[in-house]
Amino acid sequence: MRSLLRSYTRWLWCCGLWLAALSAPVAQAQGARPVAPAASHAGSEGRQPAPVSASARRLYERAKGQLLQIRTLLKTQDSQASVGSGFIVSEQGHVITNYHVISQFALEPENFRLRYATTEGEGGQLELIDFDARRDLALLRVVGDELKGVGQLSFRPQGQPLSKGDRIYSMGNPHDVAFAVVEGTYNGLVERSFDPLIYYSGSINSGMSGGPVLDEDGRVVGINVSAMFFAQQMSFLVPAEYAEKLLQRSRDSKPLKGAGWTRLRDQLMAYQDELVTRFTAQPWQSANHAHYRLPVPEQTFMRCWGRGTPADTKGLDFERSQCRMEHAIFVSGSLQTGWLDMSHEAYDGSKLGTLRFARQYSGSFRNERLGRPDKSRTAPFCKEDFVERDGLPLRAVVCLRAYRKLDGLHDLSVLVTTVDAKTEGALGRFDARGVSFDNALKLAAHYLEGFAWTKK
Repeated sequence: MRSLLRSYTRWLWCCGLWLAALSAPVAQAQGARPVAPAASHAGSEGRQPAPVSASARRLYERAKGQLLQIRTLLKTQDSQASVGSGFIVSEQGHVITNYHVISQFALEPENFRLRYATTEGEGGQLELIDFDARRDLALLRVVGDELKGVGQLSFRPQGQPLSKGDRIYSMGNPHDVAFAVVEGTYNGLVERSFDPLIYYSGSINSGMSGGPVLDEDGRVVGINVSAMFFAQQMSFLVPAEYAEKLLQRSRDSKPLKGAGWTRLRDQLMAYQDELVTRFTAQPWQSANHAHYRLPVPEQTFMRCWGRGTPADTKGLDFERSQCRMEHAIFVSGSLQTGWLDMSHEAYDGSKLGTLRFARQYSGSFRNERLGRPDKSRTAPFCKEDFVERDGLPLRAVVCLRAYRKLDGLHDLSVLVTTVDAKTEGALGRFDARGVSFDNALKLAAHYLEGFAWTKK
């Protein structure tokens, strides 16, 4: 597929602005530039923040006693590995932040430790009580009595939803510079997202992850989580109801001991079961190709983009479609999982002739990248076969890569090409990140069912 498109790559597919690819968590890694992949969106560096209103100043003064900077430090020294934000939600010193802010400690407690800093510069230790990787949330607790009596932030009742256009106020410590308040606008939930995310018109910057977003009455409506690259004032919040549920569920739990891989695996297993069930229940849509029925998903929680060759092209003619979930689960700084991605390309090589088309067509299938072993996953194990779907002959390759520390989870890749014509064909690819073996088989079978002849 890549060799066929090599001459066309001046058009950048990434300009489709995939949320999962172009948004990023806004915790700040030590030494990271503001536009680093783990930081916030490009373009924030050098811009002057907009002046805040009297309401923003009032709310910040009321809430600053409950705002914390969350620091992940190396076990044996005070060097920062990452910095985020958080806020106190109980008189017992419970603190809400993002999972990705404390993921290093959660997965490697033998190498890291957690500390907080208040708006007045005071500091102390934190312990991890629980986390919800799917919602990118973590529940911490202050060690000791230093912050007893400072009060807590409350959550806006779920029965009082915001209206689009309402003013809301994001708080945190951007770029490890100073605590700040950012005034913005509530714009409802992100459309076609598998899990709810609030679309916030405001500049959330690196280091603000896990900070609260308040309504006009000082109640928490969301938690800072990510911002979009190459965009102005496009940020995203976890709805506060999930943080409130995490607090209610685990506030009396004891601190977690040891690495959290088993807890993380259990959460990802439950998530992928729901994802696969909902996805395979959806019928395939038509790609409107003259000869082939090609699998195109419903856009319930995926976005699809397409393109084709200009009408005056003298060589290979093709049409391309790519669909991807705009949601991914953060595991660590080097691994995200929990999403689906698929594409197909339909080719007409009548202008090239049989030999030239066959050479490019077979080369494109052979050049697909299926991954290499790394510290998170094994090398892919692949099986190839020729199959038929409603009489349409197909060449199919199914590959699995196992997760090293998340037993039972795999990355799935399925490559499919039609083999029925001399100067015409279609290639498809389906990828699923973080699925069980049984669900990988279900997804592969479901994908192959999307190929057939177009009914006349």
